[in-house]
Amino acid sequence: MSAPILQVMREDWADPGIPLPAYATGGAAGADLRANLPEADRAGLVLAPGARRIVPTGLRVAIPDGFEVQIRARSGLALRHGIGLPNAPGTIDSDYRGPLGVLLVNWGDVPFTVVHGERIAQMVVAPVARAMFETVDELAQTPRGSGGFGSTGRG
Repeated sequence: MSAPILQVMREDWADPGIPLPAYATGGAAGADLRANLPEADRAGLVLAPGARRIVPTGLRVAIPDGFEVQIRARSGLALRHGIGLPNAPGTIDSDYRGPLGVLLVNWGDVPFTVVHGERIAQMVVAPVARAMFETVDELAQTPRGSGGFGSTGRG
């Protein structure tokens, strides 16, 4: 199976010196996304503890039909600074053509400054299976049954 092709377009205001999404290693599942801040914010965006903010990438993408892009946190930012995504993973649908922004949250206890050009998230391209929905009178039984949160035990 050949790799899907994502078309990428820079916003008119975006800094063309900021690299496009790229895989850091040959085995990386996610391509790194970078902050591409408007001229007025190039000194950095401060995220106070508990604050959420959409950080621009300066990009728009066209995702092929049958695929989505999942936006995921970078583990290093999460570990060292408590920076994550409140809706992780975020989904970008194949029919969206608007600006690509990354919703970041500071779960840490000190302010964090997002630096222009910094790797802020990763994007994973994934196939999407669209389901058909059917109303039935009864569902097939399983050993778990209707057991909910934590019903399979611990350990």
